[in-house]
Amino acid sequence: MRAIRLQAPGGPEILQLEDVPVPTPGPGQVLLQVEAAGLNYIDVYHRTGLYKQPFPLTLGREAGGTVEAVGPGVTTVRAGDRVASESVVGSYAEYALVPAERLVPLPGRVTTKLGAAVMLQGLTAHYLVHSTYPLERDDICVVHAAAGGVGTILCQWARHLGATVIGTVGSEAKAKLAADHGCQYPIIYSKEDFVKRVREITNGEGVPVVYDSVGKDTFLKSLDCLRPRGIMVLFGQSSGAVEPFNLGLLAQKGSLYVTRPTLATYAATRADLVATAEDLFDVVREGYVKIEVNQTFPLKDAAAAHRALEGRKTTGSTVLIP
Repeated sequence: MRAIRLQAPGGPEILQLEDVPVPTPGPGQVLLQVEAAGLNYIDVYHRTGLYKQPFPLTLGREAGGTVEAVGPGVTTVRAGDRVASESVVGSYAEYALVPAERLVPLPGRVTTKLGAAVMLQGLTAHYLVHSTYPLERDDICVVHAAAGGVGTILCQWARHLGATVIGTVGSEAKAKLAADHGCQYPIIYSKEDFVKRVREITNGEGVPVVYDSVGKDTFLKSLDCLRPRGIMVLFGQSSGAVEPFNLGLLAQKGSLYVTRPTLATYAATRADLVATAEDLFDVVREGYVKIEVNQTFPLKDAAAAHRALEGRKTTGSTVLIP
């Protein structure tokens, strides 16, 4: 089979197709025929070595496809089932291994391509608005990268829950996209001071929560958007890691909270994974949240996909097709 196989960390240029053996599922594993692989920033972190992984490495965590074969002891799925997962062992490939307990069945109206685009980003949005800071009607939140994959889902879900959404974006086109997905107050950060604008919108009070996947470029200023005892939710670092800072700042700025959540924690058990996936597919089926795959790349063009993602040229979700 063909796969994107890495021997060491590096830039997008190292993403080249190789011919490798088709893996054999072991106990508790499933061999998945990958029909679409999701592109996510965690793939960049793995490629660059920011998140340590053993090399050689087949890149990719998210996929939708059809079960090709099952290993010993697997009873939850069978060959021919349409499924998706955010815990694939190398989704940038024609076939990949997946722990059976991390697969969820796809409803009839959800394509495998959509399944590949929605699992990691959609489940992330779920835990952010329901668990990390459970949004309530009339809450006001700030969403950074509001036109991105998680951002567009997050804005829609927050609006569905009755919250007011302030979002930061990088261009007029992205501002329109964010507005079309539930963001009432898109802010183009290159033209406006987002802290000043947030304070204007909230009549100086600040917001109870900031959802930040950008990291270094936005973190400290995001603290200034919070009201006393507000919570800073740092769930990504597309601009780089946040530098160490004096925790006394949290006291000075109003007894603030900071958390660094991960999907691995919030969906650690199969019961949590299945329940949140069902919630996700429900809001998608009802039309409250629309998942838009705005970019599709052949697997052989994975390098171009990574360049587009890191260059902030993408909006919504992106998938790779083997």
